[in-house]
Amino acid sequence: MTVIEDSFTNWKNREEIAESMIPIIGKLHRERDVTVLLHSRSLVNKSVVSILKTHRFARQIAGEELTVTETMPFLKALTTLDLGPSQIDIGMLAATYRGDERGLSIEEFTADAVAGATGANKIERGEGRDVVLYGFGRIGRLVARLLIEKSGSGNGLRLRAIVVRGGGGRAPEDLVKRASLLRRDSIHGQFQGTITVDEASSTIVANGNAIKVIYANDPSEIDYTAYGIKNAILIDNTGKWRDREGLSQHLRPGIDKVVLTAPGKGDVPNIVHGVNHDSLKPDERVLSCASCTTNAIVPPLKAMDDEFGVVRGHVETVHSFTNDQNLLDNYHKADRRGRSAPLNMVITETGAASAVAKALPGLNARITGSSIRVPVPDVSIAILNLQLARGTTREEVLDHLRKVSLESPLKRQIDFITAPDAVSSDFIGSRHASIVDAGATKVEGDNAILYLWYDNEFGYSCQVIRVVQHVSGVEYPTFPAPLV
Repeated sequence: MTVIEDSFTNWKNREEIAESMIPIIGKLHRERDVTVLLHSRSLVNKSVVSILKTHRFARQIAGEELTVTETMPFLKALTTLDLGPSQIDIGMLAATYRGDERGLSIEEFTADAVAGATGANKIERGEGRDVVLYGFGRIGRLVARLLIEKSGSGNGLRLRAIVVRGGGGRAPEDLVKRASLLRRDSIHGQFQGTITVDEASSTIVANGNAIKVIYANDPSEIDYTAYGIKNAILIDNTGKWRDREGLSQHLRPGIDKVVLTAPGKGDVPNIVHGVNHDSLKPDERVLSCASCTTNAIVPPLKAMDDEFGVVRGHVETVHSFTNDQNLLDNYHKADRRGRSAPLNMVITETGAASAVAKALPGLNARITGSSIRVPVPDVSIAILNLQLARGTTREEVLDHLRKVSLESPLKRQIDFITAPDAVSSDFIGSRHASIVDAGATKVEGDNAILYLWYDNEFGYSCQVIRVVQHVSGVEYPTFPAPLV
């Protein structure tokens, strides 16, 4: 057999194994609320090729390729266990099994590694938690896609309603147009599933999820209990109100908590999942998910401070343009943002540096920041220039960040890439808060410069969902547990 024939046969064998993985992963998700991960990447609703590519990608960060032949036995072992709602990383199971010296079989090792999700230790499946979206713009529609994707067995988060402007009556075809924007996106592609519209009941049905579209011009106009909504979490993605007084207007009948998808002002907690979400008090009813840039820089800042200490830093964000800017030159209340977004690089301000103190109060370092908007529609990069408390090397910094991306509690926030020709569009759809570009990293003595890519739309929306899962009580534990 030639090398070409051998390679093709190997590929077809892997395809066959990946195909057999799909029904197992789907059944675990639907029937037991178990999300199967591979190095923190979900394998739920993924295609054969996507599963194989995810395995292949592990080589870049772990240093050696992970194959479906290695992970499939662990997946099969999970089906024999009495599992409760959880997230189980079969990549981590395979990696830790290699170094285990107890002589256990794969079945015995798996049962031991996920013992916290089985038997008397398992979490009982709840009734689910209602979610309302207030606003249906760029972030709102991506959050909607994620909520629908994660509806699973129906025992997690349930998107019940979307509130949009038009309390005096909606325009013709309004509902159809909004559903079309959910169905197709110029950046993020087609919605994965089916969407139908029932104009008579003002409802969008997406993958079986009936979502009521409520037309209102002000929070005071709505009684959510009239729509059967109770104890819901409302996600305000309009940015119209950012302080406690304004956001508290949403605390209407049927709404229990309010989550803002913009930096909060005053005493509103700014939460970056993975860093300070555990600091939230159970009785807190109004909170913010900070900004996309804050979410991108705070996890790497924490990772660097924990290992090397950070004395001071500056972040320069090269940020994609947004709907807040003009397509062509026109009046804008802010300086420079009135100039054409697709034709110019635009110097502007960022509040991300000042927001670091709210999300990471233990960081005893002054962080400054500025931003340049550039003519790309999505994916930004933060250049983080740090003075460290001790001298180090590029190799030590990269080894630390690579391990953080694989093994630490920040592995869902920080990704790591070694590709020498990576560019911004490669990171569209990334679910991490930021991605460390290993090739661009600079280290000299006590100075380190990190280049951090981030999908400022989708990656941020994933962080929002993680916060909502946490405050709703449906953020399930991950096994094996990340290394501290």
